[in-house]
Amino acid sequence: MAPHTTSSSVRSRAAHAARLLLPASLLFAAACSKGEQPADHATDSAAATASGDVIPGIEVLLTDSLHLVQGKKVGLLTNHSGRNRAGESTVDLLFKAPGVNLVALYGPEHGIRGEAKAGEKISSGVDEKTGVKVYSLYGDVETPTADMVKDIDVLVYDIQDVGARVYTYEWTLALAMQAMKKPVIILDRPDPIRADKVEGNILELPFRSLVGQHAVALRYGLTVGELMRYLVGTKAIDASLTVVPMKNYKRSMWFDETGIPRVNPSPNLRTLDAELLYPGTVFFEGTNATEGRGTDAPFTLIGAAYLKDNAAIVEELNALKLPGVQFDTATRTIEPGYKFGGETIPMVAIKVTDRNAVRPVELGIRLLRAFYAHHPTEFKWREPSANAAGRIRGIDRLAGTDQLTKAVENNTVDELIRKWDADAAKFQELVKPYLLYN
Repeated sequence: MAPHTTSSSVRSRAAHAARLLLPASLLFAAACSKGEQPADHATDSAAATASGDVIPGIEVLLTDSLHLVQGKKVGLLTNHSGRNRAGESTVDLLFKAPGVNLVALYGPEHGIRGEAKAGEKISSGVDEKTGVKVYSLYGDVETPTADMVKDIDVLVYDIQDVGARVYTYEWTLALAMQAMKKPVIILDRPDPIRADKVEGNILELPFRSLVGQHAVALRYGLTVGELMRYLVGTKAIDASLTVVPMKNYKRSMWFDETGIPRVNPSPNLRTLDAELLYPGTVFFEGTNATEGRGTDAPFTLIGAAYLKDNAAIVEELNALKLPGVQFDTATRTIEPGYKFGGETIPMVAIKVTDRNAVRPVELGIRLLRAFYAHHPTEFKWREPSANAAGRIRGIDRLAGTDQLTKAVENNTVDELIRKWDADAAKFQELVKPYLLYN
C-alpha cells in the first residue's frame, strides 16, 4: 500500500484497501463509532519483516495524521513508555507540535513517569517540564470525573502494553473511554509477546476489576488499538474511537524484533521473558507465595519461606515437559516492603528456552497446583481486605473467574486447561474482524 499522505486520492485508495480487510458493516463500527473518521493512512503490514523498522503510532501521528489533533484541546493519557524511537516523550512531542493545545495529562498506575510501586496511590499535580495539569487515574479516582475532562476536546492514549488482561493500563483507558463521552485517539504500539498468540480464559463479568474490565482472553493476542476496536465494535464500550496504527508491524513479531527501544512498562517487568511469563506467574500475586517482587527477576522467580522442598517441586515440574521452559532451584533475599521482605527464601526459577513454544497461562496453573499439592496447609489464597469493594479474592480477580482456585484445590487442572484453551480459540475467532495487522 502507498504511505499516508493528505491527498484525497491516497485517502480513497487506503479506504478501499481497508474495506477489503473488513466487512463494510463493521468498518466504521470497529474503527470509530459515532461518526468519528478513521486515521486515513494505510498499515503497510505486508512489507514488514523482522528488520526492526516498526514505526509507533506517535510518530505516524506527527508525520501523517497531525490533523487529527490540530486546533483541538488535547488530553493525553500516557506514561514513561509513551515516546518516539529517539526517546522523546509523547508529552513533550505533543506539547510542542504545531497547532496542538495540550491542556491535560492523565496518569495510570505507576504514574506519568512510571516510577511508583504496584498498587501505590498516585496523586494529581502539575508536570514540571510543561506546566500542564496532571490528573491521576489510579488510587482514589480510577474513572475521570466530569471536571477532569471538561477542558478537553479529545483524549489521546499512548502507553506500551504487555499483552495480558491482568494489566491496569488498558482498563484505565477503557474506563475513561466509557465515562468521558469524548473522542479518543489511540497511538498504537506492539503487543510485545506476539499478537498472534492467544491463551487463557475469557473473563467472567462478575469478576471484573481494574485488572480485567471486559470479557477478553488472558493473553489476548492484540495491540491496544485492536483490543479497543473489538470492544467498541461489539458495543462493550460506547465510545468514539480512532486508532493511529503502526507502520511495518507484523503480528508474529516479538518486541525485540520491532526496532523500538525497550523501556520497562512497569517497575517489575524488566525483561521480555518476564513479560512473556507474566500472564501465568502473575497468579501468585493472589497467594501468600511471592511472584518475585523484591528480587532481581520478578515474575521469573516464584517462592515462599515454606518452600524448603523446592528441589522436589522443580523435578516434578521439569518432568511435565512444559513447552519452552525449564525450572531450577534458587534462593533470594527479598527486599523490605514485599512479601517475605528481609528474608532469604527458597524459590523456583523459570528459564525460557523456546519463547515461541511457551504457554504462560498453563505454566502458571501448573505452578499453583504444585505449590498447593506440596503445601496444602501453608499455601494460602490471599483474602480481600475488610473494606475491599465486592469482597472478591485477588486470585479470582486475576483469573477473571473462581474456577481456577477450585481446579487447583480439586486437582482438576487438566480439565481447566482444556476449557481455557477452548476459550482462547473462541476469542481468537471473535476478534478477527477488528485486526489491523497481518
